[in-house]
Amino acid sequence: MKRKDFIRKGLQGLGLMALAPALPTQSQAASQEIIGFNHLPPQSSSTAMANTVLHKANTRGHADHGWLQSHHTFSFAGYYNPERMQFGALRVLNDDKVEAGMGFGTHPHNNMEIISIPLKGDLEHKDSMGNIAVIKKGDIQVMSAGTGITHSEYNRNKDKEVQFLQIWVVPNKRNVAPRYDQITLQDNDRQNVLQQILSPSSDDAGVWVHQDAWFHLGTFDKGKNTVYQLKKQGNGVYAFLLHGEARIAGQMLGKRDGFGIWDIDSITIESLDSGTEILLMEVPMNV
Repeated sequence: MKRKDFIRKGLQGLGLMALAPALPTQSQAASQEIIGFNHLPPQSSSTAMANTVLHKANTRGHADHGWLQSHHTFSFAGYYNPERMQFGALRVLNDDKVEAGMGFGTHPHNNMEIISIPLKGDLEHKDSMGNIAVIKKGDIQVMSAGTGITHSEYNRNKDKEVQFLQIWVVPNKRNVAPRYDQITLQDNDRQNVLQQILSPSSDDAGVWVHQDAWFHLGTFDKGKNTVYQLKKQGNGVYAFLLHGEARIAGQMLGKRDGFGIWDIDSITIESLDSGTEILLMEVPMNV
């Protein structure tokens, strides 16, 4: 796809930004057009819904830009599905693969909590707050875009791809001061347990966001069971299976399947395969 066509297509939706094979110099950056989008909270709907929703991996939106392969669980950029706009405050769940040496050029965000979870490789980050960092598997990155930030994301390696999840959560406060944070967690701390990686409190485990949301990661042996208790009444849970197979609240799930459930106090999780890896995202259902 030509760059001009890529930009035009992106402007029809919410997401993909400028691309470049390498980070621009200061003089180059000054002359580049800014490609970006405002991230407004979605409009609420009065449509009655069941208390579960299943998104099989092969039903996700797919964008093939050559250098970028992206699967969208919810409507994003050129992928629009009115029945898949969000899950409560969970607005974006993108599963991205970026070719060696490629990435997203400098672009803006505002009024969104943006969480990146690397799965493979090294992702280089630069932003308008002066942060320069590399995140890799085991790291959790969060940005509160608030009143507005610009940043870039690149695969810093020239010989292998980078894979990561990018997740957007609608905040409960608008126009906050922009903020960046990054932590490193140990894989063995989530073996057969759910490890908290995100919460609403800076004093709690993991990174924090401006929303009553809690994220957990867990890696389970075959046959292991656990129960997740919701933290706040009125919240729902969206489970995303990174690897393996599991039965969650009675629903069979395979790799990259997503399953949302609400109007419950707890859910049961049973691993059906060795090395089953699960991301649980508890978020408010009303935003």
